[in-house]
Amino acid sequence: MRLITVKMSELYVSGVDKLVEMGLYPSRSEVIRVAIRDLLMRELWRDGTPRFTHEDDDAE
Repeated sequence: MRLITVKMSELYVSGVDKLVEMGLYPSRSEVIRVAIRDLLMRELWRDGTPRFTHEDDDAE
């Protein structure tokens, strides 16, 4: 996995922390990974198949 830095409003951080405190996710990172996965599934991978590969990332 790659490490990235993201700035978020305090409201979002509090919400993420609440999900972890409730035991729904083991960590902040997992909450964010699931949220991004769900966004990509909805916006890019409607049939569940990624539209790009890691090789595509290297071209940028």
